[in-house]
Amino acid sequence: MKISYKWLRDLIDIPESPEEIGKLLTATGLEVEGIEEVETVKGGLRGVVIGEVLTCEKHPDADRLSLTTVEVGQAEPLSIVCGAPNVAAGQKVLVATVGTTLYPTGSEQPLVMKKSKIRGAVSEGMICAEDELGLGTSHAGILVLDTDLPNGTPAAEYFNIESEHVIEIGLTPNRADAASHYGVARDLKAVLERDIRLPQVEAFRVDNHDLPIEVIVENTEACPRYCGVTITGLQVGESPEWLKARLEAIGVRPINNVVDVTNYILHELGQPLHAFDAAQIAGNKVVVKTLPAGTPFTTLDEQERKLADYDLMICNASEPMCIAGVFGGIKSGVTESTTSIFLESAYFAPAWVRRTAQNHSLKTDASFRFERGTDPNMPLYALKRAVLLLQEVAGGQVSSEVADVYPAPIADFRVPVKYRNIDRLIGKVLDRELIKTILQSLDIRLEEEHEGGFTAVVPPYRVDVQREADVVEEILRIYGFDNVELSDHLSSDYLSDFPVNDPDRLRLRLAELLAASGFNEMINNSLTKPAPQAAIAESLLGESVPVLNYLSEDLSAMRQTMLFTGLETVAYNINRRQRDLKLFEFGKTYHKVNSKYVERGHLVLFMTGSIQPETWFEKAREVQFHDLAGVVGKVLTAMRVKNIESAEADKALFQQGITYTINRKPVVTLGLVRPQLAKKADIKVPVLYADFDWDYLLRQYSSAVAYQEVSRFPEVRRDLSLVLDRSVSFDQLKQLAYKTERQLLRDVNVFDVYEGENLGGKKAYALSFILQDYQQTLTDKVIDKTMQRLMSSFEKEFGAVIRK
Repeated sequence: MKISYKWLRDLIDIPESPEEIGKLLTATGLEVEGIEEVETVKGGLRGVVIGEVLTCEKHPDADRLSLTTVEVGQAEPLSIVCGAPNVAAGQKVLVATVGTTLYPTGSEQPLVMKKSKIRGAVSEGMICAEDELGLGTSHAGILVLDTDLPNGTPAAEYFNIESEHVIEIGLTPNRADAASHYGVARDLKAVLERDIRLPQVEAFRVDNHDLPIEVIVENTEACPRYCGVTITGLQVGESPEWLKARLEAIGVRPINNVVDVTNYILHELGQPLHAFDAAQIAGNKVVVKTLPAGTPFTTLDEQERKLADYDLMICNASEPMCIAGVFGGIKSGVTESTTSIFLESAYFAPAWVRRTAQNHSLKTDASFRFERGTDPNMPLYALKRAVLLLQEVAGGQVSSEVADVYPAPIADFRVPVKYRNIDRLIGKVLDRELIKTILQSLDIRLEEEHEGGFTAVVPPYRVDVQREADVVEEILRIYGFDNVELSDHLSSDYLSDFPVNDPDRLRLRLAELLAASGFNEMINNSLTKPAPQAAIAESLLGESVPVLNYLSEDLSAMRQTMLFTGLETVAYNINRRQRDLKLFEFGKTYHKVNSKYVERGHLVLFMTGSIQPETWFEKAREVQFHDLAGVVGKVLTAMRVKNIESAEADKALFQQGITYTINRKPVVTLGLVRPQLAKKADIKVPVLYADFDWDYLLRQYSSAVAYQEVSRFPEVRRDLSLVLDRSVSFDQLKQLAYKTERQLLRDVNVFDVYEGENLGGKKAYALSFILQDYQQTLTDKVIDKTMQRLMSSFEKEFGAVIRK
């Protein structure tokens, strides 16, 4: 929300600078996100002064140039070469001195004044036309002033040009009361203890009764208060400069004087208004009611909408004219031919406006305020204020009595407050008179006062102050959070424990590890197409979670796997010639299991293309399974995972792959994605994919670190060649080896695999075994005995033939 500093000063006396006001507002809970200086004339005419032409002679070498001397209040007159046909001695003119930067109308490039020579004559500035100053479009000649101001007077002073400061406030949803200049001024009134100057409306009067319009409110629940009045004989046209400047400063585009006044009141007082062309009000009757569901209505944006039976409408005797509190209709709006209007000022129930705005996907300045709750006591004053402004800028006469339908006035909120709770929540005992002063400055009355507390009577525009804690917060934000000292005996009712393993820290650690390994992080949408998931439904957990109010078929289901959203990102990059990809993503999948909704955390990796680019000494190499396996190993090592076993990966997802398990539960599955699945994302190249169960992986992590002394005794390597059935995997051999020798075996590795016809359908493994005793040097006897046990186990369990 944008607030004009100058506009604010019209409502409250604030000699403080915009920056100081910004700090005060932030301290009271209206967080200032920025302060911008807005210039009505770009550059502010800095460096441009009033001068007097002393002499004017024709340039001897140029017929269209004149040599002038100009007095600008300096020690010596300036010599200026001028090309304007109307320059003459004795004129008061505007001079851009050397060093001045001008922003000419229609030019994207600024013009910097420099001392120069023109046809051999020295020129120390420029006598300016209006377009050169950015004041207009005319270039017929220089501006000639009729003024008695002394030479050297800044042009900004002559034109009364002042810079404006716009304060950008990040308004929270609960502070609808501050969605206007008046609302912000109320906070400043409380914190600075100064009075607010609201514009007077005593001059309002009814001029005649030439255009009475009957107001009927059928639905008083949706519209508790409705005010209106007619104005005749007004002239719709362009707004005066001061009004346009006020609106433009806060980012509102001027339209015409009538609409601009309604926008002005909206941003000044926070009260939305609506002006109807009185000639379009059939039967001279305004009816506030709902209409049957499906009733067509065309809004100002020329879009026909089907009304719901809960959409509150402003109607005339025969048809709807406006969606109450949200958007006007195309027929009843003010146009250039409008001469009479019916001006509406109302209080609409927030729930009704919010539901209608969401139903039609309409968000307007009016609905923004009505949805959050406006001041039900403001409509009548705002109406009179608007009428007086309209008469000032558009003329006209008030031609009816003011209609004010308010059958059940909205009561103030009554909140019992105890002093001991104020002291407890603030953490400091405040003087009771100070508490009363603060609350009264916030328009909160105190009734039923007693030694232990009081009843706070809160005006209805403070929709966020309805509990005792809310009243205490109001006291504290005005008193100042920074004024509450830390107690020597600071305590808390409850301080939650920090988790032993911080998931965010571990996630950041792995993200840094993967980034250092050449991976880029991606973030994909959790909404996806249902069709690809349906193709592998048997491999996915539970049922799909559909989106009820989806925007498109491509976003109609929650993802059950992160594979397809990742493949879409891979395809997006490949289509833009980024073929060598290493990507990772932290995210969630969503499932419906036994009628309950389940979320699962994941870490996924994608690799495709070349593992390294081609260079002069090495050719490019396509990424292989073991490249991905190496990265997966780094992640598992970083998470300090032990006792990993392996199994074959799900063939519905992977053409070839492996699943690592801990305690027989999968922790990560990796491999080459089946080409049929990759083609669903229009990918024709091999894609490697790894999917970690992030939730389970987190539970395996331990922050405890055990130190083990480096052994002083050497390790020994022994190699073994085995011939086995092709169905036996290296992982099975590795597990059996560790099961057979638990004390001395430190590592098992395969360094050769051979399959040939001469082996009779079998395959040969060449394995290496690292043996080490941490207590003593291994002897040949112990080594031979250990290797014999291993060979016997391989022969017994897998029918291995030991090649010697």
